[in-house]
Amino acid sequence: MENEIIQWIYEAASKIRTGLGDALKVDQKNGRTDLVTNVDKEVQDFIVKKINEYDPEALILGEENGQDQTPIDKGRVFVIDPIDGTLNFVMQQENFCIMIAVYEEGVGQLGFIYDVMRDELFWGGPKVGKVFFNKKEIDAPENTSLRAGLIGMNAALYRKNAFHAQEIGLESMGIRVLGCAGLDFIAILKGTQIGYISMLSPWDYAAGTIMMDQLGMVSYGANRQPLTYQGREFFVGATQAAMAEIQAFGQ
Repeated sequence: MENEIIQWIYEAASKIRTGLGDALKVDQKNGRTDLVTNVDKEVQDFIVKKINEYDPEALILGEENGQDQTPIDKGRVFVIDPIDGTLNFVMQQENFCIMIAVYEEGVGQLGFIYDVMRDELFWGGPKVGKVFFNKKEIDAPENTSLRAGLIGMNAALYRKNAFHAQEIGLESMGIRVLGCAGLDFIAILKGTQIGYISMLSPWDYAAGTIMMDQLGMVSYGANRQPLTYQGREFFVGATQAAMAEIQAFGQ
């Protein structure tokens, strides 16, 4: 299965690169900074078609095209974010990712995050028992503390100090606001960030949490409860050492 998904991702990335420039059509969803493009929708349709051909019984939980309400806990569910970081995609034409996750009976099996313009693919999970950067297996990052590392942060949470985000950020070596959940997860997997705090939807965190779990890191939702996979919710993920310090702030 993993080989098929990787091939779909590379084909989808080619479509995205082709869609840059004059072919790009941009619409607003819930305001001028919440954008969707024709490419988002076309890429999700492409991936869904590939999934349906591969496994007609599979279910889809995806950001676009009305597929955002699928429960995660029954059968095989593919969780898709065709372009994570659409605002970056439109404004910068870089710093965005394709993300796909596979869950079986509610358990994450495989996660894939592809930085399209840098050609960096991180993938893995329990189904293969490893995490890879392109074709090379990676080791778990060092169990770095909050005080010794950088942490990814949602700008609005930090500005308002919601969920103690500003206090946590000030305790760290510094915050990073990337505008793309996939890039924050990649940074955690690489070991260049020790964690990430944001408000995310299931397709934003599904792939990343599978790989974090595989490498011994932890994540959860509000009040230290499991993530619900239903709508937009508070997310915190980190190394175990950093999480212990984050919890001291009541998170």
